Amino acid sequence: MATATLSEWLPLAGFDISLETELTRKPFHAAMPHAADLAIGQILHGLGGLDGTVAEAMRYAVTGGKGLRAFLVIESARLHGVMDAQAAPAAGAIEALHAYSLVHDDMPCMDDDALRRGQPTVHVKWDDATAVLAGDALQTLAFELVAATGCGDAERVALVTGLARAAGVRGMVGGQAMDIAAETARQPLTLDQITTLQAGKTGALIEWAATAGPVMAGDDAAALRSYARNLGLAFQIADDILDVEGDAATVGKAVGKDADAGKATFVSLLGLDPARARARDLVDAACDALSPYGSDAETLRDAARFVIARKS
Repeated sequence: MATATLSEWLPLAGFDISLETELTRKPFHAAMPHAADLAIGQILHGLGGLDGTVAEAMRYAVTGGKGLRAFLVIESARLHGVMDAQAAPAAGAIEALHAYSLVHDDMPCMDDDALRRGQPTVHVKWDDATAVLAGDALQTLAFELVAATGCGDAERVALVTGLARAAGVRGMVGGQAMDIAAETARQPLTLDQITTLQAGKTGALIEWAATAGPVMAGDDAAALRSYARNLGLAFQIADDILDVEGDAATVGKAVGKDADAGKATFVSLLGLDPARARARDLVDAACDALSPYGSDAETLRDAARFVIARKS
């Protein structure tokens, strides 16, 4: 395993973390908030001592989320013998980068949303310029954090390179661009096109998070990559279902926008019940992909089941 020694990674932890020498599995209901706390702690440490509107907006933007991506980092790390203190900077990085994407996605030039996580969006609470700058700064903070991950140099470079690719035009940004273009296209997207779009827009960051553990350890990431690809698609189908069936108070953001805009989604193309069935099949495939880890991966299996059962 190519992880750093104790003396090498202790200064990288960013803030005091209770070191877990035994890498025992936590139940999902405890593991996800634990990972979210680690990630937010890293972000707040990175913003320590900073005042002003942009820093305040950055802190605001990272609060209230579930921490699913941070959880995937921490849990995939645990499966590969990487302790919380080593993986915490990468968990903070993915949550900072995800928050940046939401801040920009909510702006009037993109999806024009006034509500996120049950609170006013950043551009509504402050203004467009603050939202742009806060999003930009969260993105750069993400790379500052991931560069402090407690692993070997080659593995750290792989994490940074992978995050850049997942976040950029080959991943999240490319998927978002496809989504925007689809809004004015003469023909609605096909199922295959939506699948490709969402693999970038939603799936790329989920895949990076779920494979961060084996990358940190210099191990094979194939099983977790398969898990993540199925999980990411199931997550998006669940989002499409929530947009039809959810209410804004519970979901924490506007619903019904896709139908109002006439956008093709998994629900509009498949129908509600077939979409639910497709999501269940994807969760089954995600769980099956974890077979090399045996029962030690049960928390990740529970996460997959949560993704399609959530109400927000």
